[in-house]
Amino acid sequence: MEYLLESGRLRYRENVDADAPFLIDLLGDPEVMRFWPRPYTPEEAVAWIARMRARHAEDGYAYWLAEEKASGRPIGQVGLLRQVVEGRTEIGIGYIIHRAFWRRGYAAEGARAMRDYAFDVLRVPRLVTLIRPANIPSLNVVWKLPGMRPEKLVTYADFEHLVFFETAEKAETGPSGR
Repeated sequence: MEYLLESGRLRYRENVDADAPFLIDLLGDPEVMRFWPRPYTPEEAVAWIARMRARHAEDGYAYWLAEEKASGRPIGQVGLLRQVVEGRTEIGIGYIIHRAFWRRGYAAEGARAMRDYAFDVLRVPRLVTLIRPANIPSLNVVWKLPGMRPEKLVTYADFEHLVFFETAEKAETGPSGR
């Protein structure tokens, strides 16, 4: 398996067909997906694999499978996605962590790794994170990214989202220690 990126406890790779059972469980869990429009069906979870692989092929990034280094177990999806927000193309950080791995800091670790990858490797000028206002766990994650700051409230995918952003200039000189 080729790993695209590593962080302290995690490594990240493209999704493969063999990940289908894990992704069906992850994306089909109503609690995990409570801030998405709805949980995915098994067919939609399988289609997710193809969609993320296509995005990776086109953009060089996507949601990737995150695995624990120590055990090799998948813990969720973490990555970057090209998104159109109010007519502007943005690159967004996202994460979906399996319920069995909540409250271990994996989402924050993954988000930091994706932020660093976007700025240091992809050389993007700006990153965003879109979070529904009621999603307190994700708001807690974004507050652990010191350079991210709130920008505005938007409607995205038919739901209100808070947009947080960070620019490369802020990443280079900001309090994140980069």
